[in-house]
Amino acid sequence: MKTYTKESLISALKDIRARGWIPNARPGNAGGVGNTLEDLLGLQENNLPIPNASEWELKCQRVETSALTTLFHMEPSPRALKFVPNILLPRYGWKHELAGTKYPPDEMSFRQTIHGLERSDRGFMVQIDKANRKVLISFDARAVDPRHSDWLDSVKKRVGLGELDPQPYWGFDDLEHKAGTKLLNAFYVQAEAKKEGDKEFFYYNHILILRGFSIDKFIQAIVDGDVLVDFDARAGHNHGTKFRLRQNARPKLYSDIQEIM
Repeated sequence: MKTYTKESLISALKDIRARGWIPNARPGNAGGVGNTLEDLLGLQENNLPIPNASEWELKCQRVETSALTTLFHMEPSPRALKFVPNILLPRYGWKHELAGTKYPPDEMSFRQTIHGLERSDRGFMVQIDKANRKVLISFDARAVDPRHSDWLDSVKKRVGLGELDPQPYWGFDDLEHKAGTKLLNAFYVQAEAKKEGDKEFFYYNHILILRGFSIDKFIQAIVDGDVLVDFDARAGHNHGTKFRLRQNARPKLYSDIQEIM
């Protein structure tokens, strides 16, 4: 495996960009764009051999992707309540789509991917309480889509149609600590992709160096809908609450962005 200084890694990335369109070295692999770049650099996966490598990572993504990437798992407070399985699921859950087939007939589900830009079709969204430095989950029955009217009637019977009480939340300081350990300084490379026949090619044409994760920018990204909160629970299992990121939004989370021309 090759070793790099930051300067030599920048030079190598420039050379790869100058080569233009490069065949996908891992056809059929969803991570082929990153794996191909690692092959070109002579790297092992998730192992960046530069000084202070524990503070840096190499991130590569397709320019046109709409997929979400998971940043980290973190259950909301008050954590002693085990809020998702003990409150959201029984009070606001709905019948699982596989109830009666894969799961028992009464299996319930609470699956929502929400952010701060607008409410979901079931009335949930993320709200920011800057005064108390909290990221809150909010419910508004007035925003529920009419096609969920039967579910809304069941919520009314179970708990009423007011705001969540208590509201689950994450403190800014807790989020800063958690995200800061996951969102390291990064060499961030975006690639265009094209198909010629049955072969795929990548052009690694956009190179950024990202430094200094910013909690203020992270909070703003929630407001803007670039960072999302993903609940995925059913009666039999809570898959965990995740903070997820729109793929091309990663640079928005850093205070220092350097483009390699």
